[in-house]
Amino acid sequence: MVAKLELGGAQLSLLRIARALAARGHQTRLLAGNATPEGVALARAYGFEVEVMGSDNDLQWACDPAFAQWLAPRLRGGDLIHAHMLGAWWAAATVGVPDVPLVASEHNSYGWNQQPPWATMAGVAERIDRFYAHGPDARAGALRIGVSGDRIRRGISPVVGMDAAPRPGLPLPRIMFTGRLSPDKAPDVLIDAVAMMASPPPVLILGTGVMREQLREQVARLRLQHLVTFPGWVDDPGAWVVGASVQACPSRDEAFSQTAVLAMGLGVPVVGTNVDGFPETLADGRGVIVAAEDPQALAIALERILSRRSRPDTAAARTWARQFETERVASVYEQAYTELIASGSPELAA
Repeated sequence: MVAKLELGGAQLSLLRIARALAARGHQTRLLAGNATPEGVALARAYGFEVEVMGSDNDLQWACDPAFAQWLAPRLRGGDLIHAHMLGAWWAAATVGVPDVPLVASEHNSYGWNQQPPWATMAGVAERIDRFYAHGPDARAGALRIGVSGDRIRRGISPVVGMDAAPRPGLPLPRIMFTGRLSPDKAPDVLIDAVAMMASPPPVLILGTGVMREQLREQVARLRLQHLVTFPGWVDDPGAWVVGASVQACPSRDEAFSQTAVLAMGLGVPVVGTNVDGFPETLADGRGVIVAAEDPQALAIALERILSRRSRPDTAAARTWARQFETERVASVYEQAYTELIASGSPELAA
């Protein structure tokens, strides 16, 4: 189950794992608090129909009793519950099913929600049998609310496309951005950075989201229409990224960047920001880290890579990224699910 089903990395992660496990004989029933039409279509493309409650609340962050009540009858009959995002794992933990293990995944930093409901979250901490934290902030938040450290694991997401062939006709050199067009991904910072560069190459911004029109207006205001293009959402970003000069990831918040890992797996240099999980992802020279909210620092880093004055260790980056291939990640979760089901859930039964 997922709090919000939309076009996004967390949603792609759970759908990729579910499809891989389906091929191994495991059945998944998909439930969602909120869903966009694009999110429903994405689930169907992966072979899953979704049952959606619908709510005026942003259930990614909200602890909504109505969501818990809606879930209660729908959680019966399964062997294990895996809930993604705060609103989903809180709701599932609230109504719980005796002897059915509950797995929670948090893909984001709680600080992005301004003032997280720590006390409410703490009220269900003991009911969570396994907590997958997809970044340092998510882990710190789990510990803060009282999830036992021995139940917390590093969250991992599958990344596809690391063997992609290049799409014909793309400009070289080029800067790539791939992700939701939303404030946390900070595509606006990239556009400001491009405007500061002396001789920027073409910039391709893949994705869709709430900032789309704002970004187009920003590009027009800065007179960058001849450089910056918006191809929209694409199903195979790897074919666009492979062979690029650099992948820009100017995020304001980023627990685990599938975009960065995809580029790393394709041997493309990555520039990320000093937020949450990026320092770990790009550590040991695998990429370049700059301050968040600093377009000038981003512009300098991009120019240094384009001129080859700076060069991340792309060979090491490629090797590191391969641990996130879908079948490897699916095996990790399959083993965890099997162990949890075999041991039952004494916490929920108590």
